[in-house]
Amino acid sequence: MATIILPSDGITGGYQGQSLTMKITIATLAGVTWYNAFELIILILVNFAPYHGLYFWSLLISSAVGLIPYSLGFLLKFLHLTTVTWLPITLLTVGWWALVTGQSLVLYSRLHLVLDNQRVLQRVLLMILVNAVLLLVPSTVLAYGANLTPPSTSLANYKRAYDVMEKIQMTGFSIQEFIISGLYLRETMRLLRTDVDQGKRKILYQLLLVNLLIIVMNVGLLIAEFHNYYIMETMLRGTFYSIKLKLEFAVLGKLVEVVQNPVWKPESFSSPRALPDFVDASRVTSDLTRAAPVDARPMRAWLEDDISIAMFEHMPPSEAQMMASTKAKVWHSETQFNGASRAIDFSNPFHPERKEHNQPQQQERQQPKGTHDSAKIEKPG
Repeated sequence: MATIILPSDGITGGYQGQSLTMKITIATLAGVTWYNAFELIILILVNFAPYHGLYFWSLLISSAVGLIPYSLGFLLKFLHLTTVTWLPITLLTVGWWALVTGQSLVLYSRLHLVLDNQRVLQRVLLMILVNAVLLLVPSTVLAYGANLTPPSTSLANYKRAYDVMEKIQMTGFSIQEFIISGLYLRETMRLLRTDVDQGKRKILYQLLLVNLLIIVMNVGLLIAEFHNYYIMETMLRGTFYSIKLKLEFAVLGKLVEVVQNPVWKPESFSSPRALPDFVDASRVTSDLTRAAPVDARPMRAWLEDDISIAMFEHMPPSEAQMMASTKAKVWHSETQFNGASRAIDFSNPFHPERKEHNQPQQQERQQPKGTHDSAKIEKPG
């Protein structure tokens, strides 16, 4: 059974009981967190070809700088494995900063693939940054004050303030993740109504399930927090966040497949009268529900760069180089002669290629004349 202690008692001291089950539970939760973190780090380094982008760095920092130090700090503190007071506080503080902000940035980094409202995206990013300052800075100051202040009236004030701030912090970050997950849920339901591709629908259902699990895990952490199960809440926090990061890594990368081809397929027409009788629906590949865009750029051009970057992020180096070389072979107003690519200037009548291009036409125009002359010569006198 978990020992009920106030957050301030947990942050200024470790587990005071003698239950071997409780100590094993603390160590087991820390071990599960580390296992998930190391596995995720290996998967990230193996699956990403170029190591860049917000999605890559937020995943890597959340795992390496977030999960590992966070669980290590609480393990040292709760099991009294060190006498250096500032060391576990520093580890868990740095880990919590990287973990809670990094996990929200992981969600934000792929939100633009399902949501094209730039104003909403900017407000989500602003919310993440503002909450990082307003919630993490006060709790960090109070954590160090409660641990480094000698026993006095000030220490009691630090402990009472931390009790309140810890609950405000957890509530604020939970609301933040509720908002981001809610946006994913809304946009996922919208996409499910407009896309009938079974492969894409499977990815969307996975995305729906992941965000529902995020909400459920945050609710569980809030319940433990407000019931003052501080030791279990802090250790479960690391385990839950490691699970959330693994689920997000498994699903968010697949969103590229959903937005690569956003047009509807012929099967999406629910009514038999949606297409004329003389139209073979199996041969229709374009979107018949809207007019062609005036702009020469493809539909949803705002996704082009993001999709290309996301594709390269998950592509092995050999395939990435092959795709880059293929794009480099795109010709603009060029033709190929004898295996060499040379531009033809059709505005110059004396250009050698223009001359060769016009010779067949000149021969065709001269041929009837030659035929007529030969006919005249052979005409009997």
